Amino acid sequence: MRNSAETREELLRTAMTLICQSSYHQVGVNEICRQAGVTKGAFYHHFQSKAELYYQATQLHWNETKPDFDRITSSDYTPLEQLQNLIDMITESHQTEGAEDELAGCSIISAGCLDGGSDDIVAQCSQEMALEIQQHHGVMICNLKSAGMLNSDRDPDQIGRLLYQYIQGLVNYGRVFNDHSGMRSDLTEMICSLLDLKPEYRYRLTSEPLAQASGL
Repeated sequence: MRNSAETREELLRTAMTLICQSSYHQVGVNEICRQAGVTKGAFYHHFQSKAELYYQATQLHWNETKPDFDRITSSDYTPLEQLQNLIDMITESHQTEGAEDELAGCSIISAGCLDGGSDDIVAQCSQEMALEIQQHHGVMICNLKSAGMLNSDRDPDQIGRLLYQYIQGLVNYGRVFNDHSGMRSDLTEMICSLLDLKPEYRYRLTSEPLAQASGL
Protein backbone atom coordinates (compact mmCIF):
# COMPACT_ATOMS: atom_id res chain seq x y z
CA MET A 1 0.00 0.00 0.00
CA ARG A 2 1.27 3.46 -0.92
CA ASN A 3 1.21 6.25 1.58
CA SER A 4 -0.16 9.67 0.65
CA ALA A 5 3.20 11.10 -0.44
CA GLU A 6 3.94 8.08 -2.64
CA THR A 7 0.52 8.30 -4.27
CA ARG A 8 1.05 11.97 -5.06
CA GLU A 9 4.48 11.36 -6.59
CA GLU A 10 3.17 8.46 -8.67
CA LEU A 11 0.45 10.70 -10.09
CA LEU A 12 3.02 13.38 -10.90
CA ARG A 13 5.41 11.03 -12.67
CA THR A 14 2.64 9.23 -14.53
CA ALA A 15 1.26 12.53 -15.76
CA MET A 16 4.68 13.64 -17.01
CA THR A 17 5.18 10.40 -18.93
CA LEU A 18 1.73 10.36 -20.52
CA ILE A 19 1.68 14.05 -21.48
CA CYS A 20 5.14 13.84 -23.02
CA GLN A 21 4.08 10.80 -25.03
CA SER A 22 1.05 12.56 -26.49
CA SER A 23 -0.22 15.98 -25.39
CA TYR A 24 -1.85 17.83 -22.53
CA HIS A 25 -5.44 17.66 -23.79
CA GLN A 26 -5.22 14.09 -25.08
CA VAL A 27 -4.43 12.76 -21.61
CA GLY A 28 -7.41 12.67 -19.25
CA VAL A 29 -7.67 12.27 -15.49
CA ASN A 30 -9.15 8.78 -15.90
CA GLU A 31 -6.14 7.59 -17.90
CA ILE A 32 -3.67 9.15 -15.46
CA CYS A 33 -5.41 7.42 -12.55
CA ARG A 34 -5.55 4.09 -14.39
CA GLN A 35 -1.86 4.17 -15.31
CA ALA A 36 -0.88 5.30 -11.81
CA GLY A 37 -3.06 2.66 -10.18
CA VAL A 38 -5.04 5.12 -8.03
CA THR A 39 -8.67 6.15 -7.72
CA LYS A 40 -10.12 9.44 -8.91
CA GLY A 41 -10.86 10.18 -5.29
CA ALA A 42 -7.16 9.92 -4.52
CA PHE A 43 -6.40 12.19 -7.49
CA TYR A 44 -8.72 14.94 -6.29
CA HIS A 45 -7.42 14.57 -2.76
CA HIS A 46 -4.05 15.80 -4.02
CA PHE A 47 -4.97 18.04 -6.96
CA GLN A 48 -7.91 20.29 -7.75
CA SER A 49 -7.58 19.79 -11.50
CA LYS A 50 -5.47 18.28 -14.27
CA ALA A 51 -3.96 21.72 -14.85
CA GLU A 52 -2.75 21.87 -11.25
CA LEU A 53 -1.32 18.36 -11.60
CA TYR A 54 0.52 19.43 -14.75
CA TYR A 55 1.95 22.48 -13.00
CA GLN A 56 3.19 20.45 -10.04
CA ALA A 57 4.56 17.71 -12.31
CA THR A 58 6.60 20.15 -14.36
CA GLN A 59 7.92 21.79 -11.21
CA LEU A 60 9.08 18.39 -9.97
CA HIS A 61 10.69 17.70 -13.35
CA TRP A 62 12.48 21.06 -13.39
CA ASN A 63 13.72 20.70 -9.80
CA GLU A 64 15.28 17.37 -10.75
CA THR A 65 16.77 18.69 -14.00
CA LYS A 66 17.95 22.14 -12.86
CA PRO A 67 21.20 20.77 -11.31
CA ASP A 68 22.25 19.65 -14.82
CA PHE A 69 21.82 23.22 -16.10
CA ASP A 70 23.66 24.56 -13.04
CA ARG A 71 26.59 22.28 -13.79
CA ILE A 72 26.69 23.53 -17.38
CA THR A 73 27.37 27.09 -16.22
CA SER A 74 29.57 26.08 -13.28
CA SER A 75 32.81 28.01 -12.82
CA ASP A 76 34.54 24.61 -12.83
CA TYR A 77 34.37 24.85 -16.63
CA THR A 78 35.77 27.36 -19.08
CA PRO A 79 33.17 29.27 -21.14
CA LEU A 80 33.86 27.08 -24.18
CA GLU A 81 33.50 23.93 -22.07
CA GLN A 82 30.18 25.26 -20.77
CA LEU A 83 28.98 25.57 -24.35
CA GLN A 84 30.18 22.04 -25.10
CA ASN A 85 28.39 20.80 -21.98
CA LEU A 86 25.12 22.25 -23.24
CA ILE A 87 25.51 20.60 -26.65
CA ASP A 88 26.39 17.29 -25.00
CA MET A 89 23.42 17.39 -22.64
CA ILE A 90 20.92 18.09 -25.41
CA THR A 91 22.22 15.58 -27.92
CA GLU A 92 22.92 12.76 -25.46
CA SER A 93 19.49 13.03 -23.85
CA HIS A 94 17.83 12.65 -27.26
CA GLN A 95 20.09 9.98 -28.70
CA THR A 96 19.75 7.58 -25.78
CA GLU A 97 16.87 5.16 -26.18
CA GLY A 98 14.05 5.87 -23.75
CA ALA A 99 15.55 9.16 -22.55
CA GLU A 100 13.89 11.55 -24.98
CA ASP A 101 11.65 13.13 -22.38
CA GLU A 102 14.38 13.81 -19.85
CA LEU A 103 15.37 17.23 -21.15
CA ALA A 104 13.44 19.92 -19.32
CA GLY A 105 12.09 22.62 -21.59
CA CYS A 106 11.75 20.38 -24.61
CA SER A 107 9.25 17.56 -24.54
CA ILE A 108 7.40 18.56 -21.42
CA ILE A 109 7.04 22.23 -22.34
CA SER A 110 6.08 21.57 -25.95
CA ALA A 111 3.54 18.94 -24.87
CA GLY A 112 1.80 21.50 -22.70
CA CYS A 113 2.12 24.47 -25.03
CA LEU A 114 0.84 22.80 -28.19
CA ASP A 115 -2.72 22.60 -26.94
CA GLY A 116 -2.71 23.55 -23.27
CA GLY A 117 -2.61 27.29 -23.73
CA SER A 118 -6.28 27.67 -22.89
CA ASP A 119 -5.46 26.87 -19.26
CA ASP A 120 -3.71 29.81 -17.62
CA ILE A 121 -1.79 27.66 -15.16
CA VAL A 122 -0.40 25.50 -17.99
CA ALA A 123 0.75 28.55 -19.93
CA GLN A 124 2.25 30.03 -16.75
CA CYS A 125 4.20 26.85 -16.06
CA SER A 126 5.59 26.67 -19.60
CA GLN A 127 6.60 30.33 -19.44
CA GLU A 128 8.34 29.93 -16.09
CA MET A 129 10.39 26.95 -17.23
CA ALA A 130 11.28 28.63 -20.52
CA LEU A 131 12.50 31.74 -18.69
CA GLU A 132 14.59 29.66 -16.28
CA ILE A 133 16.33 27.88 -19.15
CA GLN A 134 16.86 31.12 -21.06
CA GLN A 135 18.52 32.62 -17.98
CA HIS A 136 21.00 29.74 -17.93
CA HIS A 137 21.69 30.32 -21.62
CA GLY A 138 22.22 34.02 -20.86
CA VAL A 139 24.80 33.28 -18.17
CA MET A 140 26.73 31.00 -20.52
CA ILE A 141 26.65 33.65 -23.28
CA CYS A 142 27.86 36.37 -20.87
CA ASN A 143 30.76 34.13 -19.89
CA LEU A 144 31.72 33.61 -23.55
CA LYS A 145 31.42 37.34 -24.14
CA SER A 146 33.57 38.24 -21.13
CA ALA A 147 36.24 35.79 -22.31
CA GLY A 148 36.43 37.55 -25.68
CA MET A 149 35.24 34.52 -27.62
CA LEU A 150 32.49 36.28 -29.59
CA ASN A 151 32.98 38.43 -32.69
CA SER A 152 30.13 40.84 -32.05
CA ASP A 153 28.66 42.65 -29.06
CA ARG A 154 25.20 41.10 -29.05
CA ASP A 155 22.59 41.26 -26.31
CA PRO A 156 23.01 38.04 -24.25
CA ASP A 157 19.31 38.00 -23.31
CA GLN A 158 18.19 38.20 -26.92
CA ILE A 159 20.65 35.54 -28.05
CA GLY A 160 19.55 33.38 -25.12
CA ARG A 161 15.95 33.59 -26.33
CA LEU A 162 16.95 32.80 -29.90
CA LEU A 163 19.03 29.86 -28.73
CA TYR A 164 16.15 28.52 -26.68
CA GLN A 165 13.75 28.88 -29.62
CA TYR A 166 16.11 27.11 -31.98
CA ILE A 167 16.64 24.19 -29.57
CA GLN A 168 12.89 23.81 -29.19
CA GLY A 169 12.45 23.70 -32.95
CA LEU A 170 15.33 21.26 -33.42
CA VAL A 171 13.96 18.87 -30.80
CA ASN A 172 10.46 18.98 -32.29
CA TYR A 173 11.90 18.37 -35.76
CA GLY A 174 13.62 15.25 -34.46
CA ARG A 175 10.40 14.04 -32.88
CA VAL A 176 8.39 14.60 -36.08
CA PHE A 177 10.84 12.60 -38.19
CA ASN A 178 11.81 10.23 -35.36
CA ASP A 179 15.44 10.94 -36.17
CA HIS A 180 17.94 12.76 -33.97
CA SER A 181 21.03 11.52 -35.80
CA GLY A 182 21.99 14.93 -37.17
CA MET A 183 21.19 16.84 -34.00
CA ARG A 184 24.74 17.40 -32.77
CA SER A 185 26.10 18.80 -36.03
CA ASP A 186 23.01 20.95 -36.67
CA LEU A 187 22.97 22.21 -33.10
CA THR A 188 26.67 23.03 -33.06
CA GLU A 189 26.53 24.84 -36.39
CA MET A 190 23.54 26.98 -35.43
CA ILE A 191 24.85 27.82 -31.96
CA CYS A 192 28.15 28.97 -33.43
CA SER A 193 26.25 31.18 -35.89
CA LEU A 194 23.85 32.60 -33.30
CA LEU A 195 26.65 33.42 -30.89
CA ASP A 196 28.98 34.61 -33.66
CA LEU A 197 31.71 32.53 -32.07
CA LYS A 198 35.20 33.44 -33.26
CA PRO A 199 36.65 31.01 -35.85
CA GLU A 200 39.40 29.65 -33.62
CA TYR A 201 36.90 28.65 -30.92
CA ARG A 202 34.39 27.37 -33.46
CA TYR A 203 37.13 25.10 -34.81
CA ARG A 204 37.92 23.76 -31.34
CA LEU A 205 34.25 23.14 -30.61
CA THR A 206 33.68 21.14 -33.79
CA SER A 207 36.99 19.33 -34.23
CA GLU A 208 38.29 18.18 -30.84
CA PRO A 209 36.92 17.05 -27.47
CA LEU A 210 37.24 19.60 -24.70
CA ALA A 211 39.17 18.45 -21.66
CA GLN A 212 36.59 18.83 -18.91
CA ALA A 213 33.34 18.55 -20.85
CA SER A 214 33.10 14.80 -20.28
CA GLY A 215 32.94 15.43 -16.54
CA LEU A 216 29.37 16.74 -16.73
